[in-house]
Order: sequence, then C-alpha cells, then structure tokens
Amino acid sequence: MAPALLQSTLSSLPLLARGKVRDNYAVGNDRLLMVATDRLSAFDVVMGEPIPGKGALLTQMALWWFERLGDIVPNHLTGEDPADVVLPAERAQVVGRSMLVKRLTPLPVEAVVRGYLAGSGWAEYQRHRAVCGVPLPEGLANAMQLPEPIFTPATKAEAGDHDENIDFERMADIVGRERAEEVRRVAIALYTRAAAIARAKGILIADTKFEFGLDADGRLTLMDEVLTPDSSRFWPVEGYDAALREGRNPPSYDKQFVRDWLEQARVDGQPWNKKPPAPALPTSVVEATAAKYRDALQRLTA
Repeated sequence: MAPALLQSTLSSLPLLARGKVRDNYAVGNDRLLMVATDRLSAFDVVMGEPIPGKGALLTQMALWWFERLGDIVPNHLTGEDPADVVLPAERAQVVGRSMLVKRLTPLPVEAVVRGYLAGSGWAEYQRHRAVCGVPLPEGLANAMQLPEPIFTPATKAEAGDHDENIDFERMADIVGRERAEEVRRVAIALYTRAAAIARAKGILIADTKFEFGLDADGRLTLMDEVLTPDSSRFWPVEGYDAALREGRNPPSYDKQFVRDWLEQARVDGQPWNKKPPAPALPTSVVEATAAKYRDALQRLTA
C-alpha cells in the first residue's frame, strides 16, 4: 500500500481549496483536479491521523457508482487521466486517488435521501414525527426501514460549521421550485437504484447525500463523491435484524466507528467538546477504520 497522504502538495496547479477530505486544484478555466486525501472528518472536525488507503478506496468506489448511475443524470467526470495534468514527480500523489472533472456551478444545498431512520433523522422523528418537514407514521423505531425513501435536504456549511437540515420549501426558496423538484426526483432515483444494487451485495444504504452542480448549459450534473462510506451510512445485512430488535445502531461500514470512539474519548479528563483539535486516534482505531473501508469496497465490487 502507498504511504498515507494527509495533504497533497502539487506545485504544477493552482490550489483552489482544501475540504475536509479533498484538495481541489484548477486545471485551466473549465476543469478541476480533485485529490482524495486520506484525511477523515468526524463531527465536522478533521482528524490529525490519516486513514491509509482511504482516498484511493473512496475514489474507486465513487467511479464504480458513476458507471452504474450515468443513465439517470450526467456526472462531472471528463474521462481524462488525472496523471496527465501534473508533473511526473507529482503523479504518485494523484494516481488512484483523483478525478479530473468539469468545473460546475455548485448548488448550495446537499441532496440527502433516507431509506432508514437513523442519526439526525431518528432524533428529529422522536421530537416531531417528521424529518425535514416530511411526516412519517407513528411507531417507527431507530434503524427501521422507512415505507419509502424520503428527500431531506440540508444547507452546505462553511468549514468547521455543521450542515443544517431544511425542509423542501426552504430549498425551493434557495434554488427555485422547478430546480428543487428536479433535484428531489433525481436524488430519489439515484438512491433507489443504488440501494437495490448494494442490497444484492449484502449492504444496506441507510441514507446518503448527493451534491449537484450546473454545467455551462444549466444542466443538472452529479458531482463530488457519490455513495461512499464518507457520504453514506452503510450497514451489512447480517446483524441488522438483531440490532433493530435491540433498538441499537447496526454495525457500520462508514465512519460511525470513529464517531463512537470519539464519543467516549476524554481530553484532560473531560468528554471531547467536538471542536478542533480532535483527540489523537489510537493505531487500533485507524487500522480498524481502514479495514472497514476496504471491506465495503471489496463486498460492493466483488
């Protein structure tokens, strides 16, 4: 396995932004090089320890999904080799973990689709019997499958802030009703297709978030990562029924493993306040997290 990459350092291209996981570089005026590092964020805080191999695994998984969803909506891939736009000495930072993509105008909302009641959705359901304004039946339990997938958008937060769940009407105010309805329709279609594919491989996609942008002609385009353990809640089919009966979260392929460790971590004898800097992840947590990412990719693509 190649050495872990916490941060890319490309001198051949202008750096546009460092996100929680990806470093984005300008390639001319119409393309971006997205480098998936091995950084991991939890509770919107970037951990100080990289997860070896994570960036490459995320990239492979996203490309795998793009191939299977392209008939539903166009995506941002150019089909060009990312290694061709950097210096030879920089290719090791790029190969296997990067995508060369079209530069789009991002929509300022995240398109979240939930097929199961979990996380912030479960918390909101307990208070309001609804999630993001979508009413749900009485009597649902934590981790239970919903009668049908629901669309629950969120605003995109600035670095270090938390995304905010919003209802559909608020999204329509932000992007326009026609565009909001298009995003909702496409996002649910993407989730429905992906959930069926993943279930056949032994993975339940509890929820996921999609990001969309507009190309030069104003066409809705799927962008960023898609259906990875960083943007989705993946549960193995085995163990799900037992967890549901016991009212607990099912075992997970995503970074819930890290979140659970952070919830019990202590800093100066006190629970971590979920603000930078994060507690140092033990080697055992780093290795176990890397193994979960590898297992998810292997199971999905086998």
